Amino acid sequence: MRKIPAPNASELLGLLTDSGYSKTKAKQLIKHGAVAIGERVATRPDQLLTAGEVVCIRTEQELREQAGTCLGLTIVYEDEAIIVIDKPAGLLTIATAKEKRKTAFYMLSDYLKERENSQQARIFIVHRLDQGTSGLLVFAKNEAVKKTLQDQWEQAHKQYAAIVEGVPRQKEDKIISRLVESKALRVYSVRGNGTEGKEAITSYTVKKEGDDFALLDITLLTGRKNQIRVHMADLGHPIAGDKKYGAKTNPLKRLALHAYKLSFNHPVTPDKRMDFEIKIPGKFHMLFSGKLK
Repeated sequence: MRKIPAPNASELLGLLTDSGYSKTKAKQLIKHGAVAIGERVATRPDQLLTAGEVVCIRTEQELREQAGTCLGLTIVYEDEAIIVIDKPAGLLTIATAKEKRKTAFYMLSDYLKERENSQQARIFIVHRLDQGTSGLLVFAKNEAVKKTLQDQWEQAHKQYAAIVEGVPRQKEDKIISRLVESKALRVYSVRGNGTEGKEAITSYTVKKEGDDFALLDITLLTGRKNQIRVHMADLGHPIAGDKKYGAKTNPLKRLALHAYKLSFNHPVTPDKRMDFEIKIPGKFHMLFSGKLK
């Protein structure tokens, strides 16, 4: 947090511009609630200051942390085009017939509308994570950004940590199949040279081994619905906690799948590579150290 004492009576905007901020940047900081006079959040650029009053300006990181606390979400990154969050396990990405409000989409939409003080503020879904999966999730702030990101999403680098039942015989491998979704909404693999379904490619490396489980580092080379879950089940090593695809155990009391690394070209400045990496949940490691209770 930056603190600027007012040397004399003046307007807030004047103090900020005298301190190195452009008028546009200063107004944005005030609009986004980043500026306070003492303990009061400033709301207008023309607010009057008395000599000696201290103006506090919060950093983008501090604003993200505050927003995340209010949301119950962690905002990893935000700019004028995108928002990247760390979605907790158990939270839907988007509404279903049964749940309309408790979704990452709804919560972020509300956050933006309140922060911008505008019902016109919108976000757009770029991709999804299953309800049980935690980790990096990207939203766009307008339709054009959404389309640009979705057009390049196959080329985005997507890496996951997963705990599977048992230990795969091959410590490194690539799984290739075509995925089809049944009328019952269950995804399954078909192999051969047919045209049914969509090609899905997953590579994995075993990182830790235990008697009953293994920790895998998984890279998605395509991005199909339930792809990792289906491919691990095909391997005979379903993801722990994934009852839908054959898991018989649930040591973490959740689906043991976490999207921890993501890279893509920025949709507005494509020569800028955006690289995100968040921590793998501690329980994933504790399972192998005997500390999980």
